[in-house]
Amino acid sequence: MAKRVYQVWKGSNKFFLCGRLIFGPDVRSLVVTVFLIVIPVVIFCVFVAGKLLHNFPGYNSGYAILVVTIVYTVYVLVLLLLTSARDPGIVPRAPHPPEPEDIFDSANSPAEWAGGQTPRIRLPRTKDVTVNDVTVKVKYCDTCMLYRPPRCSHCSICNNCVERFDHHCPWVGQCIGQRNYRFFFMFVSSCTLLCIYIFAMSALYIKFLMDDDKHTIWQAMRHTPASIVLMIYTFITVWFVGGLTLFHLYLISINQTTYENFRYRCDNKVNPYNEGIITNFSAIFCTNIKPSQNNFRAKVQQEASVQTRVIPQSTDTRDVIGDLAAKVSIDLEAGRKAAMRDEFDPEREGHEELHSRKSNGPDTVMDIKEGYEDAFTRAIGRPLSLEGSEARSGSHPRHSSWGRKSGSWEITPDLPALPPGDKALPGNKGVAGTARPEDKSS
Repeated sequence: MAKRVYQVWKGSNKFFLCGRLIFGPDVRSLVVTVFLIVIPVVIFCVFVAGKLLHNFPGYNSGYAILVVTIVYTVYVLVLLLLTSARDPGIVPRAPHPPEPEDIFDSANSPAEWAGGQTPRIRLPRTKDVTVNDVTVKVKYCDTCMLYRPPRCSHCSICNNCVERFDHHCPWVGQCIGQRNYRFFFMFVSSCTLLCIYIFAMSALYIKFLMDDDKHTIWQAMRHTPASIVLMIYTFITVWFVGGLTLFHLYLISINQTTYENFRYRCDNKVNPYNEGIITNFSAIFCTNIKPSQNNFRAKVQQEASVQTRVIPQSTDTRDVIGDLAAKVSIDLEAGRKAAMRDEFDPEREGHEELHSRKSNGPDTVMDIKEGYEDAFTRAIGRPLSLEGSEARSGSHPRHSSWGRKSGSWEITPDLPALPPGDKALPGNKGVAGTARPEDKSS
């Protein structure tokens, strides 16, 4: 059965509901965020909003406070889910790097051809792209094997390239990119309003206690410790989520991401994406969200077989390769030992050399020796010493006059005798040799 995309996904993401929900690798931190929202709201509903029901005539206003708190909390949790459980704008990985023909220039890389070797293809690290008449450099991603689109960056935590990458938020367990930035900002700003709302309602309950029982502020605070805890908690929290809300309002107004803000500040570069406050806010809140480029539930298609590149060859080269292939096939089928025994018999070739060239002086001796070595070389594919082969054989040692300074030599009894009538071979005048007695009698 074919696997689905989310089952073979190369990023560090976590998938739930059969690929319908995608989270970052730190999805467990999302549970902590939910508790930090839900637990204070439960305490508020039980110990503060429930007591406020008796301080409003007709109980309608008191119930409204409780209902608004619950509904608004659910709204915040939905925004959190939309932020952390969706594709933030992941750019699909390329199946292979860009074609070398498109990016390789042999004239600019002469050192790569040194020694006649095949050059190593080195992709340019950056490319220039024009955005609003401003040249922007886009980098090549070695992991995703593609040139990142403008405003795209590779998240080292999720191990994905994300369009309009803002940052990786550990509190939501997901990258913040083009497809979830709107929900992230709404989540952060909604948390800020929720903190302000709970702080204000807790302070209002303390005010009611002071008015009803004529208590001082310290006496009223002792009667409702839950309100004091909630006020301290929301006061501290609002500095974080409130400050984050203001910072992202500033970024939206200049159409910049968190990543670009820190990078451009260090590099002193001009922001090419700023088109005015109204246009910038419209681009975030009034435009349709791009559909995801990934279908995580789709079935994985088998990749086509890799085509082998055929190198053009000349006729002579093809003939040589064909002969070598035929020779290798014969060696594999018949066995190298059989080929050595049948085709190359060093001993037989040495005897034939000896009979055909009986006496040609010291040069003849060296020629015969080289003949033996050449025969072994052709048979086993490497040089072989005759002395070593004779020592290993252990039988029928051959005694010759190799190495003698005299110009004559004699055939030892171990070698076969010359046939009758071959006492004097043509072309060997002036060279003396001894023969067997039977040769003399003939």
